[in-house]
Amino acid sequence: MDEPADARTGDGPARTRFLTVQEVAETMRVSKMTVYRLLHAGEMPGVRVGRSFRVPQDALERFLATSPAARPEDGGTRAAGRLSS
Repeated sequence: MDEPADARTGDGPARTRFLTVQEVAETMRVSKMTVYRLLHAGEMPGVRVGRSFRVPQDALERFLATSPAARPEDGGTRAAGRLSS
């Protein structure tokens, strides 16, 4: 019975999963450099571990949910990529 009570029963604070920059980039389908830019600009929360960064998974989910790209301003009726002639 060496384990803490919350480890045995599951009653306790949930453990935060930290993602690497590579995992964040794959999830967002962007380059690692884009993730680094977001981290350095303070637009995405992250934790520095030595010389690398880790992003809490819940922070990434919040970032994606509140990102301007997640909610089109015109209700999605704008034709993306169309050039006027």
